[in-house]
Amino acid sequence: MKTIASWLTITLFGLVLGGCAAVGAGGGGAGEMEIRSGKIEQITQTQMQTNHDSGVGAIMGGIGGLALGSLVGQGTGRDVAMVAGALAGAAGGNYVEKKKYDQPVDAQQIIVRTNSGVLVQVTQPINPALRKGMNVYVEGAGNEARVVPQG
Repeated sequence: MKTIASWLTITLFGLVLGGCAAVGAGGGGAGEMEIRSGKIEQITQTQMQTNHDSGVGAIMGGIGGLALGSLVGQGTGRDVAMVAGALAGAAGGNYVEKKKYDQPVDAQQIIVRTNSGVLVQVTQPINPALRKGMNVYVEGAGNEARVVPQG
């Protein structure tokens, strides 16, 4: 019975932590999108950090640590080893995920003068179709903004 209670506690703990994960502003489904038009004034090659912090590494590491911790001791000591293993595995898995998958990628910093005269700067993955002087749309706002060719 104690084992079942331990597993339920750990499962509940994992669900609570998963529920705390941030949801991206652009992931809410259908809705309005701001679109501005203008002309590209400058394009500069740069790099941008990817956003591969999905949590899969932490989850897999936590499960592995939990499994290894369950092999240690009996009773309360075993429960403590399981929790410690899950926490250490989650931290290690998160570190490995960031180290391997969260690497900078080539990008372009684009400055667009909108038709209203405002300058807008967007950093996005490279789009070879874009060039200086081209008429473009700036779709979205903030981190979700993208520059796309008109027509």
